[in-house]
Amino acid sequence: MKLFLKLTLPLVLTAQTWAAEDRFAAVEIKPTHVSGAIHMLEGAGGNIGLSIGDDGTLIVDDQYAPLGDKIQTAIKKLGGDKPRLVLNTHFHGDHTGSNPQFGRTGTIVAHDNVRVRLLSTENFPRSGLPLVTYDDGATVHFNDDTIALIHLPNGHTDGDSAVWFKNSNVVHMGDHFFNGRFPFVDVGSGGSIDGFIANVENVLALVPDDIKIIPGHGALASKVDLRTTIDAVKASSATVRAGLSNGDEPADIAAKLDQDYPGWGSGFINASRWVAIIQADANK
Repeated sequence: MKLFLKLTLPLVLTAQTWAAEDRFAAVEIKPTHVSGAIHMLEGAGGNIGLSIGDDGTLIVDDQYAPLGDKIQTAIKKLGGDKPRLVLNTHFHGDHTGSNPQFGRTGTIVAHDNVRVRLLSTENFPRSGLPLVTYDDGATVHFNDDTIALIHLPNGHTDGDSAVWFKNSNVVHMGDHFFNGRFPFVDVGSGGSIDGFIANVENVLALVPDDIKIIPGHGALASKVDLRTTIDAVKASSATVRAGLSNGDEPADIAAKLDQDYPGWGSGFINASRWVAIIQADANK
């Protein structure tokens, strides 16, 4: 039996590696022009914001590690080079996975807690760590744009930021915006439902009505889309809280959400997971 395990374990590990590579083999990086020098790149994981101009190339988030070369190829096709600046909206791997690749030639900027959490991630390469961090916010001047980095406290996680390209009239919301879907609130990483809602409401009050919005997940959006989504988050979370308070079964609450919000559970977070997140938030 021991000999069998010694022979098969490398095969299992190799198969797992192949499976991981195959997961991303068919992924295509799709560019969409947003405004001025700003593009959005879609692939697998969080949407990427991209600015290309006289100062060079800047990206907001960088998806999973196996996609780094594909992302760089897409940037090159749009006239860009290796990013000089990488801005992270938060620490999750589908937004920071290619940090180690891009951090070898560019500077990574993020909230203080992004660096803290990536430092605690086992075997995360040093080249992927933010070199510049901030607490409440920061301003970047790049490609004739004034870019406001706005900390969104204890919402999706404890280290989120919105990235507002003021001159281009574009804001990247990171995972405070799953367009037309139930969101993921990472309660275990400092996130909270009420903080999430408050953060989005604050951004809505801050930005112009005609702004274009890059969501963390989903299609390019408008302020109306963000308002529609956060209203659904508020209403659905109230429904879940009321049901849990009444002693309703989580499965029954989830079924009601599927009925009331058709299609909203089709993404990463289905109705059952949304109920579980709200329940975890209430019990923390």
